[in-house]
Amino acid sequence: MTTLALTLVLLAAVLHATWNLCAKRAGGGLPFVLLVGLVNVGLYAPFVAAYWLWRHPVLSPAALAWIFGSGILKTGYALFLQRSYRKGDFSLIYPLARGTGPLLSTFAAVLILGERPSLLTIIGGLLVVASIFFIADGSRLLRQDRAHLRVAVGYGIMTGIFIAAYTIWDQHGVAVLAVAPLLYDAGTTVTGVLLLAPFSIRCWPEIERHWHEHRLFVFGVAGLSSISYILVLTALVFTPVSYIAPAREVSVVIGAFIGAKYLREGDQRRRLWAAAAIAVGIVALALG
Repeated sequence: MTTLALTLVLLAAVLHATWNLCAKRAGGGLPFVLLVGLVNVGLYAPFVAAYWLWRHPVLSPAALAWIFGSGILKTGYALFLQRSYRKGDFSLIYPLARGTGPLLSTFAAVLILGERPSLLTIIGGLLVVASIFFIADGSRLLRQDRAHLRVAVGYGIMTGIFIAAYTIWDQHGVAVLAVAPLLYDAGTTVTGVLLLAPFSIRCWPEIERHWHEHRLFVFGVAGLSSISYILVLTALVFTPVSYIAPAREVSVVIGAFIGAKYLREGDQRRRLWAAAAIAVGIVALALG
């Protein structure tokens, strides 16, 4: 992995953990996701217009179809993420989702895309995943009194599956179809809004409530999530997905700190030690 790619991914990780904290604090569902999408469309509009006038891009039917498919995957991801945060702690759901995603992404990159990561990269990825499992204290899930955790974990794993799916999907969109990251992410955002718009009428009172009570979180999720993922898409243009997906997990270090210190969710020492192990895994990925 090049220094530029690693820098882009690490910056994206900081922004990613921050907007996930906003999503957790909002505690929303479909209405919150729709509001975030609408704000994102508004934020993207001037930049897309400027880029269009500057570069005069031409999107092929295949590119448009790929953008639409990505929008479906990311809408599912957003809905499952919100439900996950309503069911479980930030320090449980965030590591679980972020760990499941890169694990499946790396396997898919090797099996489907034919990528061949080095041994050091594989070791680093496995260390990251194992450390995330340790942060989540996965052994507790086997206890009979942890049924509520199993429900939360189920949503967290589904969130991770969507992460893996759109990571592989988007790598093809920006690297093979050569769609500009700005246009790609803006297109997926518009797709998400169109998919959720038919449901807005029946939940309009809740949409208004979220806008009045959680407007700051709406803008936080909208702005930071878009910037962070554009950085990732840019790195994917010139870096294999089997390197990018695990390296993004440095955000779990930040998430562990937030959960332990800011949200006071407990198990501070164990989670911070696991976060340190994740950092070692990131170094191994970078050197690989």
